[in-house]
Amino acid sequence: MLDKKFLGRTLYWLCILLLLGTKVQANPLKGQYKRPESIPFPADNPYSVEKAALGKMLFFEPRLSKNRNMTCATCHNPSFGWEDATPTSIGAQNSNLDRHSPTIINAAWGKTYFWDGRAASLEDQAKGPIESNVEMNLPMDVAVKRLAQVPSYQQWFTRVFGPSGLTGENVTKAIATFERTVVSGQAPFDLWVEGDENAISASAKRGFDLFNGKAACADCHTGWNFTDYAFHDIGLSGEDKGLGARTGNSKDNFAFKTPSLRNISQRAPYMHDGRFVDLKAVIAHYIPGGIRRPSLSNKMKPVPLTRQDINDLEAFLLTLTGEDAAVSLPILPY
Repeated sequence: MLDKKFLGRTLYWLCILLLLGTKVQANPLKGQYKRPESIPFPADNPYSVEKAALGKMLFFEPRLSKNRNMTCATCHNPSFGWEDATPTSIGAQNSNLDRHSPTIINAAWGKTYFWDGRAASLEDQAKGPIESNVEMNLPMDVAVKRLAQVPSYQQWFTRVFGPSGLTGENVTKAIATFERTVVSGQAPFDLWVEGDENAISASAKRGFDLFNGKAACADCHTGWNFTDYAFHDIGLSGEDKGLGARTGNSKDNFAFKTPSLRNISQRAPYMHDGRFVDLKAVIAHYIPGGIRRPSLSNKMKPVPLTRQDINDLEAFLLTLTGEDAAVSLPILPY
């Protein structure tokens, strides 16, 4: 005959397990947002500690700009979510550029780079601003000659790349390797995904449901990095045709790459031209569904959001900022 106390304890724990199971099942979408366990590095540019260290030096190296007054970090500042804090970037001769600098956070998972996808790899992306006449404005062969005048750099490149040593290709490989190590830290949202129900607020949980439901944000901001890496016309005003200007296809007009939402609280202002100063303004843009035109994404439809919905969505988005390690400046060779 079964012991009544034993049977009672067994039934009690079965009920607890059933309740926990029900709680987990209440948010089945969590699994779609689980962080990856490793950083992807391409076979033709594998990771090494030395290469990443060299790339970090080059990322903060003013000798890679014509007037020695700009670095990659000028527009991709770690203090501002690896972007800049102005609506559009500042280029050579203190000129205003047309677009806001996109973040390099989690760039290792990207498919194409820049707002219009004109770079097929991080290596191509690294080369672009150095040689652009409106940005760092320095031909790569001149950059290589400058670096070659520094014996320590020659030693570093030989150590990292062997006989090929200091070349333009290896400059971009080193920078790209460093950029791939810039990964957003674990955020409160990640802790919630892993099972800590107290990691985010009730408002943020409602925001998560809205994000994946009525607000339809997850139609484009998918996966752990909150981007589909695709290009969409979201109905913003302006003359910049984005992807369409590059492809010449009118269907691509005004389409820009979906940005990641990781560490989004650090990355104001928002959009490709930095037009929105805060997240509430970004959310409000989607309520009417954007400017109606032939190129408008079929994902863009009016979204009836209440004031509470906007507050909950913002609360959720703020849980995506991680506890990132402080970035130390490298000591540059001289």
